[in-house]
Amino acid sequence: MSTLVVCLDRSDEIAGTVGVSPPVVGWEAVRSLVIDVGLADPEDSRVNCLLETLRVARELRDDDEETTVALVTGGRDAVDTGRSIATQIEELRDSYAVDSAIIVIDSAQDERFVPVIESRLSVDSVDRVVVRQARDIESTYYLLKQFLGDEELRQTTLVPIGIALIVFPLLLTSMGPVIAVASLTAVFGLFLLYKGLGVDTYLSALPATIRDALYSGQVSVVTYAVGAGLALIGVFVGLLGVSGLDSRGGVFVPAMQFAFDSVPWLAMAALAASTGRLLDETIRDESVPTTSLNLPFGAVALGIVTRGFSAYFLQRSDVIDRTGVPPIDVGVVSVEGFVLSPLQRLAVFVVAAVVVSLVGVRAATHFAGTPEAEPTD
Repeated sequence: MSTLVVCLDRSDEIAGTVGVSPPVVGWEAVRSLVIDVGLADPEDSRVNCLLETLRVARELRDDDEETTVALVTGGRDAVDTGRSIATQIEELRDSYAVDSAIIVIDSAQDERFVPVIESRLSVDSVDRVVVRQARDIESTYYLLKQFLGDEELRQTTLVPIGIALIVFPLLLTSMGPVIAVASLTAVFGLFLLYKGLGVDTYLSALPATIRDALYSGQVSVVTYAVGAGLALIGVFVGLLGVSGLDSRGGVFVPAMQFAFDSVPWLAMAALAASTGRLLDETIRDESVPTTSLNLPFGAVALGIVTRGFSAYFLQRSDVIDRTGVPPIDVGVVSVEGFVLSPLQRLAVFVVAAVVVSLVGVRAATHFAGTPEAEPTD
């Protein structure tokens, strides 16, 4: 009894790729065809179909069963394919005296032509080859495996998602869908900003930075603490100012009131922090960078401008009174008192901020120094 182990290629692409005439018969011929097709297109699933054909034939030979390995191909359309397969099977049946067949296919479309072979030979089984891992699936699998194996990625991604999935039903049942979705969206937004701006990296390195600064005796440690205290005072004063307002003006007027009350303290906080940094660089280096010298003046100028614009909007809203200049009498010079309009007051603040900036640029140019010229031969 002889068994035909046949690989069915309905489209004739295997034989056309390497330029052979079907049917391809024999162990060595099919094995050589596998190498040629694999070199021509390594991603072709028909390579696996040919290898499966060789494997099945080898197992049958190990069981002392006589086998014939072959490849049959189709044609241009369904009619030509059926006739071509039928002709090749009849040729193999008559030439090699096979009694039964095992058909190896790699797609569901090939199964449509199995009855053509069954009408010529007794078919023992149909072996459909399914590629275990396609390229995209394999890549996705290994990416997921690598992702799940990384502890940091698991903690930063899976943990927030798990918490959200637990909290969302509670918010949904207790507060309604709108508040639940808004709350989760806000929390996810804060988390993305926290990771995107690198706040976690900064906070993790902050204790070591403070420890090194304390051990090295940096002045900025003290000035940063002073700046943080002044900033808290500014926020507290701004909130007190907002609490005394009525509901007029919507959100804009309270925001301007908060800026008007808190900006002087915040500017002093920035001035203290920048001054400490400037002193550290002065002690550590002989020459101080121009940017460090400009920073205190820039902080003060920004505070002046912000307070000027917030005062302008508050005066136009009749929240604060207009600024009056008292009479001035110095010798022969006498100036009568007057009241500044909102626009005039804004202009005074803008001019003051520009003057402070110019003083900062002048001071930076004067104290930063210029590098010594290298001697020339």
